Amino acid sequence: MRLATFLIALGTSAACACTIPVFRFALDRWEADKFHLVMPAAVSQTPEVQDLLRPLRANGKANLDFATAKDPALKDTVLRYSRGDDEKQVWSGKLDASSLAAVLDSPARQKIVQQLLAGDSVIWVIADSGSPLDTAEAERVEKRLKFLEQVASLPIQDPNDPDSQLGPGPPLRLKFASLRLRRDDPAEALLLRMIAGPKATFDPATTSFAGAVFGRGRVLGAWPLEILDDASLEDACMFLVGRCGCRLKNESPGWDILLNVDWEKALPAAATSDPKSAPTVAAIPAQPPELRSMIVPAAVPELLTINPEEPVKGSKGVLIAGLAAGLALLVLIPRWLRK
Repeated sequence: MRLATFLIALGTSAACACTIPVFRFALDRWEADKFHLVMPAAVSQTPEVQDLLRPLRANGKANLDFATAKDPALKDTVLRYSRGDDEKQVWSGKLDASSLAAVLDSPARQKIVQQLLAGDSVIWVIADSGSPLDTAEAERVEKRLKFLEQVASLPIQDPNDPDSQLGPGPPLRLKFASLRLRRDDPAEALLLRMIAGPKATFDPATTSFAGAVFGRGRVLGAWPLEILDDASLEDACMFLVGRCGCRLKNESPGWDILLNVDWEKALPAAATSDPKSAPTVAAIPAQPPELRSMIVPAAVPELLTINPEEPVKGSKGVLIAGLAAGLALLVLIPRWLRK
């Protein structure tokens, strides 16, 4: 299961001279994909909506753009992923001050940004129902993350290597964080839909799951808790703290979430701030009760699906390199565990 899931990524990273960990390379260099907010013509031209959008046009921070629909049949405003042919609808409904605030931000998203700017390697967002079974599964994940944090290590950094220079931002550190959410929280329904991804195999409103967020809000993958075993957690975490093997974001696994932050300003500020004195999460306008009912049902997934029966795809060269790297990892892990 674990080898089949991350084989190609591990094989690619083995041949790279860059010693920057994957999570930090993404934070330094990978711009977040934009989401598209598409409005009916009758909506986009109203004075109220024009006033709402004016600050976004003048000084927009979120990875969001907006446009007027060409289809006259469109009645509601829709929010879509931006992944080329994989564009999927995330939300639809009436656009007003309250719904726009819920689209742009939420308390949990602010917490994620705060932790990323503090230097956390990855934030595992765990969405559960609060049942005893889910609580036990979530605690298992958190316990395993604490253990992995103790045995993992970052690549040794060479300050004289021009290919391994960190960008402005928080100090480089190894931290596997977790963020527990209730999957029925209406204020976070949109976030959980985005973490589940454009091709999710499950409905985040009815399935307890965990997703790994890193970089500037990129999701490595999201899995139901019932199939997210310790080995898969280890694969994901070790991949993210390992050497960055692919400099091209579009050739790396994952998708982005919508965050309302100006990274070009926030990262230099994080380099000079004390993580312990980071500001607390500000209050966000309450999400309309009807917003949750507007979340589009999950689509059929393909990205980072754990399926031990599915053959690994790719060229022979990548496959051989991946096997070598995977076997090397299996040899090294017992050594880490004995330390």
